[in-house]
Amino acid sequence: MSTIPTATRRRVLEALGVGTAALAGCAGAPGAQEEPTETRTTPQEPAMNAAQQTDVDRIAADPTDIPDPIDRSEPKTVSVEMTTKEQVAEIEPGVTYTYMTFDGQIPGPMVRVRRGDTVELTITNEEGNSMPHNIDLHAVRGPGGGAEASMVTPGQTKTFRFKATYPGAFIYHCAVPNLDMHISSGMFGMILVEPKEGLPEVDHEFYFGQHELYTTGAAGEKGHHDFDMDAMAAEDPTYVLMNGEKYAITPDVRGAPTMQVGENARVYFVVGGPNLDSSFHPIGSVWDEVWQQGSIAGPPNKFVQTTPVKPGSCAIATMHAEVPGPVKLVDHALSRVARKGMMAVINREGEANPDVFQPEA
Repeated sequence: MSTIPTATRRRVLEALGVGTAALAGCAGAPGAQEEPTETRTTPQEPAMNAAQQTDVDRIAADPTDIPDPIDRSEPKTVSVEMTTKEQVAEIEPGVTYTYMTFDGQIPGPMVRVRRGDTVELTITNEEGNSMPHNIDLHAVRGPGGGAEASMVTPGQTKTFRFKATYPGAFIYHCAVPNLDMHISSGMFGMILVEPKEGLPEVDHEFYFGQHELYTTGAAGEKGHHDFDMDAMAAEDPTYVLMNGEKYAITPDVRGAPTMQVGENARVYFVVGGPNLDSSFHPIGSVWDEVWQQGSIAGPPNKFVQTTPVKPGSCAIATMHAEVPGPVKLVDHALSRVARKGMMAVINREGEANPDVFQPEA
């Protein structure tokens, strides 16, 4: 088993925005624990340990639990608090994993501000965690996107401020050493910076996040899965997930959000990665509008079947419900849907519309 030389890893992390000062501060801070570089990458015999007792019943974020649209015309100071958590939860029944999250959910809470606002962001690393954490927000003009200012060891809290100077939907993620492992384990989310004039009114808003998880077991193999560094380096994930669990946001698992025929919805979508692109497609519809990379300062593309979303990026898309039935949100690299757990559902309810679709002609 190989490890990345310290000097090489330091150069890579500096390029990603985690500077030497942050690394030195992390390693030298009281109570800091060095992250393990010798991570087991092959299953033991038998392949899995027994499934662990879970710390939480659910890790999947509720796609409807997001802040309301902003209805003010002046900037303000917005206080945001997040806690980093390391928790055992189920990927699917009988399969446990030790996730890393912001506020115990995947994706992390959606932060919503207005262009020109000042954000006062407080990060707490929950006491009892095993690793340092921080936050890099792509909405921040500053070293590491705030990563250096927010490096916290277990039990520590830090606060920094930034001004939201440009509009759009942007990812945030953990950016400590082994940042790819932390993101794969669930540490990413979205910050939405609304333009000063606000966003067009819609009937519903939904929030989803995709990431891939690399483990020492096969998908569906019962037991407790450990992280597999070699599989991550090879970009060969065990699972590709929407909101952190296999098929989490579907009627038979955590339930699916609903909209009525005649209504429209705005979907916010963030791809944590750390490695794979998403080919984001709504089976049973198209995206009526897509702001690629969350770039709401410009006009959207119209009637898009599948939009590419890079790891470390976002998309904002709208759809109109013209007929009843499920819309399945997938990555159109379809083996990820059939084999690795990547799908969510939005249910459309209401009267049939035979002018648009007749199931029995």
